[in-house]
Amino acid sequence: MVDAAIILIVIVLLFIALKGSVKHFRGEGPCCGGGSAPRTGRKHLDGPVVAERTVKIGGMHCSSCAERVKSAVDRLDGAACDVDLDSQTAHVRMDRTIDDSEIRKAISEAGYDVISIS
Repeated sequence: MVDAAIILIVIVLLFIALKGSVKHFRGEGPCCGGGSAPRTGRKHLDGPVVAERTVKIGGMHCSSCAERVKSAVDRLDGAACDVDLDSQTAHVRMDRTIDDSEIRKAISEAGYDVISIS
């Protein structure tokens, strides 16, 4: 009887874990911080756009992830970012020269992988 109760508890726990994982990978549940990220809006640059980069990013699963990447790049002086979760890319606009290594570092420190910058 005790074995049956333990097995039932394990099955219920596995079901709950599987349900949460499915929501996580569909982008429906709060991940990466326990809630939906506040929308930061679009950052306006001080000067005209002099350079643009497209950054391919790995590890984003939800809108909270995209907001974390956007916030990380927007904190760079002279850079503004829009993130497309579906294509796993960030479009970075700059009003001054910013080395690709700075963009890579900001995104990496936010917890995501930079696959390429073009």
